[in-house]
Amino acid sequence: MFASTLERTARPRRSRTRSRTVNARPALPLSALKPHQYDLRPACASLICPGCETWVPITGIQTKKPKLVPHDTGRAGKDASVRCRPGSNRLVAVDVTVKEWQERLEDGHAETGHRRSTTVLRKPKTAVAPAVSQIAAQKQAPADDEPGDGRPLWLLREMKWASTARAVREADTQRAQLPDGEAPLGAPPVPLETLHPKRPAR
Repeated sequence: MFASTLERTARPRRSRTRSRTVNARPALPLSALKPHQYDLRPACASLICPGCETWVPITGIQTKKPKLVPHDTGRAGKDASVRCRPGSNRLVAVDVTVKEWQERLEDGHAETGHRRSTTVLRKPKTAVAPAVSQIAAQKQAPADDEPGDGRPLWLLREMKWASTARAVREADTQRAQLPDGEAPLGAPPVPLETLHPKRPAR
């Protein structure tokens, strides 16, 4: 029978460690972190490891050389066992008192507590004004009933007027040659008898 090999998972992080190993990286000052990124309460002294961004206990918080406990990058008992090299056994410079940390934490909460989520009102998109050259092109474009063949609109209109100019001149000539006494064409007839309206009987 073949022995089943189990993949090593991340070990639970202990709050205290007896390892004397010290990381070669410089000490991590707490003043370089934001107030919500570390906890200075003695019962749960911890911070977010800059190397793997997970909460890691601080051992020896009240001694001269506090440091982060050796830890894995994944979740304990679930993710793969990968040791965080930049953060394990790294010294921590506790340059912030508990009182200062609490004041900074309360000030940050006071600044963000009164903020309200505002509804973003999007402005309607306005149509972009056409350029002067585009307006001129629209004026020169032929109408729907005047299909263009590439020639300018003014030229098409001149040609259309030339084709009807003869008929217009003939009509004007006929109007000028009407005999005296006759009514113009299209006018109502003039009554020849005198009209005597009668009053209605009562």
